Amino acid sequence: MKNIIKSIFKSLLLVLSVSLLSCHSNKETEKKINSNEDSKKPNILLIYTDDQGTLDAGCYGAEDIKTPVLDQLATQGVKFTQAYAHTVCCPSRASLLTGRAPQRSGVNQWTSCNPNDTEGRVMDLKEITIAEHLKDYGYTTGLFGKWHLGATLDHGPLDQGFDEFFGFRGGFIDYYTHEFLHAKWQKPQFHDLYRGKEEIFENGKYFPDMQVAEANKFIEKNKNEPFFLYLPFNLPHYPEQPDSTFVDQYKDLGWPRSSYAPMITTVDNRIGQVLDKLDALGLRENTLIIYMSDNGHSTEDYYNWDVSYGGNGGGGYTGKWRGAKGSFFEGGLRVPAIISYPKLFPKGVSRDQAIVNLDILPTICEILNIPIPKNKLDGKSIVEVIKSKDAPSPHEVLHWMWQEMWAVRKGNWKLIYKGHDTTGKHSTHPEKEFVMPIYYLANLEDENPEEINHADTHPEIVKELNQLHQAWAKDVFEGSGYADPNSLKSIDNTAKKGKGSTKL
Repeated sequence: MKNIIKSIFKSLLLVLSVSLLSCHSNKETEKKINSNEDSKKPNILLIYTDDQGTLDAGCYGAEDIKTPVLDQLATQGVKFTQAYAHTVCCPSRASLLTGRAPQRSGVNQWTSCNPNDTEGRVMDLKEITIAEHLKDYGYTTGLFGKWHLGATLDHGPLDQGFDEFFGFRGGFIDYYTHEFLHAKWQKPQFHDLYRGKEEIFENGKYFPDMQVAEANKFIEKNKNEPFFLYLPFNLPHYPEQPDSTFVDQYKDLGWPRSSYAPMITTVDNRIGQVLDKLDALGLRENTLIIYMSDNGHSTEDYYNWDVSYGGNGGGGYTGKWRGAKGSFFEGGLRVPAIISYPKLFPKGVSRDQAIVNLDILPTICEILNIPIPKNKLDGKSIVEVIKSKDAPSPHEVLHWMWQEMWAVRKGNWKLIYKGHDTTGKHSTHPEKEFVMPIYYLANLEDENPEEINHADTHPEIVKELNQLHQAWAKDVFEGSGYADPNSLKSIDNTAKKGKGSTKL
């Protein structure tokens, strides 16, 4: 009898031990999954095109421009139909990299383009970029392409968390001479091509090809460790110097579409070369790929200037949406965007919820299960939106501001203050006057959105949205040390040593 009891007791102990071990093992597995310890951290590839219009990709309905790479990427990820960036380059890039309203860092005016302009405007060094944050969690970081957040040598990518930088520090360059070409801003033109903080000279080489080669070299070098690769293209931004391979197929399109289209196909092709590198190294499955444009298509026409390189002069496709780069109409703010991460996210689906480029940083943090930066963020994680078409947008209200202009959207109502329409002769919309009323209230559910100003018929909505903006502006300017243009007549926003000289 004693032996039987002893045997039963041993069996119970064995069962209990196995149970405890199993429980411990499950907790450890859960812990590893939550902390990504059980697998290699995902690589992150952030692609930012420059002045690519709202619907200028085949997967967005453009039938006359070929974008096979982006179209395929859309089948491998999540396409957003209501993704917002900003209306011009500088605030868009500040928002993207910091997850914060650009006014918090002094980017409410054009940042400097000339490295020798020591008094030029820059993004404040107090900002914490995606690169700076990811370095704290074991990521190697690289930027290959356009910076445009202050060109001075002590306010560049290497000062904001990037281990490697190859590209230009200002707004844009000639693709072969690598000179900044803005006739109104700078005479004479100056050279702008850098590796790190060292100026390099590669006259005659096509910049998009050098950019892709550097990016692929970075991927190859870091294939065994997690990396963050930021790839901000200058394409399709002027000057119009596309890959000649893609010119003839668009010769029958009307101007300016015929000039703009080859630029789109060129950037699509170069994106494909980087994605091919990921595939060749077997990295695609474990790489989070984020693609967006920085703002709407450009209608700037530089053929009338005293330089011979030209601008798009239009050519973008926005469908029913009015506007383009430089305006707060949908065509200036709403951009193509795709996110692909095969290990975690669905494939070949669309999401109609409103998202904004501010959301990229907190979304990356949630995917990696790491804290968000200590700086107050304006973006929100969109992981739930990515996973489900039924998840609500994390944004009840959206805000944009550039110099004295601003816009606020709540629901389908959008109020624009001191805005203008940059499309002019390049727009097919009936309402295309450059000068707009001080308050322009649009309903995005109108049959022809933003063609009718509802400000006079809905003064109560104007008042509500105006109050929302004032509260937002107080928040983003008060803690930043930079001036609110609505409260000061003279705006400088010059930053020295990372701090603003125009104080509240």
